[in-house]
Amino acid sequence: MTRRSPVRSSDPWSPSPSVDEETAVIKIVHFDAARVVVGVDTHKDEHVAVAINGLGTHLGEHSCRVTLAGYEDLERWAVGLGNVVSFGVEGTGSFGAGLARFLSGQGHTVIEVNRPDRSTRRRVGKSDPIDAEAAARSVLAGVATGVPKSGTHGVEMIRMLKVAKDSAMKARTQATNQVKALVLTAPTELRQALDGLSASRLIRRCAGFRRGDVVTPMAAARFALRSLARRHQQLTAELKVINAELTNITAKIAPALLQAFCVGPDSAAALLITAGDNPERLKSESAFAALCGVSPIPASSGKTNRHRLNRGGDRRANSALHRVVIVRLRHDERTRKYMARRTAEGMTKMQVIRCLKRYLAREVYAILRSTTQQNLIQGA
Repeated sequence: MTRRSPVRSSDPWSPSPSVDEETAVIKIVHFDAARVVVGVDTHKDEHVAVAINGLGTHLGEHSCRVTLAGYEDLERWAVGLGNVVSFGVEGTGSFGAGLARFLSGQGHTVIEVNRPDRSTRRRVGKSDPIDAEAAARSVLAGVATGVPKSGTHGVEMIRMLKVAKDSAMKARTQATNQVKALVLTAPTELRQALDGLSASRLIRRCAGFRRGDVVTPMAAARFALRSLARRHQQLTAELKVINAELTNITAKIAPALLQAFCVGPDSAAALLITAGDNPERLKSESAFAALCGVSPIPASSGKTNRHRLNRGGDRRANSALHRVVIVRLRHDERTRKYMARRTAEGMTKMQVIRCLKRYLAREVYAILRSTTQQNLIQGA
């Protein structure tokens, strides 16, 4: 008697059928022994890779140095085992960034893999080969499906400049706070002379102090204030140069994003960094919203049917969306009308802002997708 394959329901919420012999045969045909999946556990100086075939059989392990020659050696080892379907790489945004870029450049499929969960580590232990094999098995099982950021075009330039800018901003804020703290504890004569000045005037006044011999507490206070104030001025000049470069690069990469109402260069840069150089890896606008932490999370149980706030995602992108929404609430009539209508329906202001951030994520995603398509057309 011929056995028929199980019929899968068209309802996406219907339970999956049990795995029977026909289903197992289908999987064996799809994941045959000739296909190879490689998992890589990445570190600063050395990467460890483990290869398995389509049936899950362990084929071997290999370690390589974090150099171009090491990457080439790893690729040769993997290709020598058979038809490599994909590489599952941990830490594609840190230790594994160089390897992921190299493998993608060689035409291989690279999948971003999260580290094993704690329950797995408690069961099987922790070592580099174990983590690498877990990465390969998560790719084979379809648990890991994320495509890493390419990091080879303009957005990577923006990310690097943004790191320098954020560091300079933090150091400048720290210098300002330290100047104010020193004024509070300075000798009475110096404190009275500087008390009541605005931050900008205080920095200019302290930067103009003459340098003298540090022989008294008054001289030490003037010397310290002068040093901190001049550091503040140097960082301000540095920030002007970085901001100019960021604005120019952002305008070249995504001019439509800067033309969106109330989206400035800093917010646009944060959103571009979150999307990456290849935003086509984001399959839908809801995926981008989840990446920005503005998608509501189901929190229903029993008779309770509700959603909760998403506290995950990229918090810098979330902050950028929040800034744009707040500015629109001040200057955009349509946004203010939406706020008034939803608050009249009983929603709180914060709940309405969350809805606006979700709508803004949809708008930004559409702009990024159109920009990517235009770049592909121009590149072709």
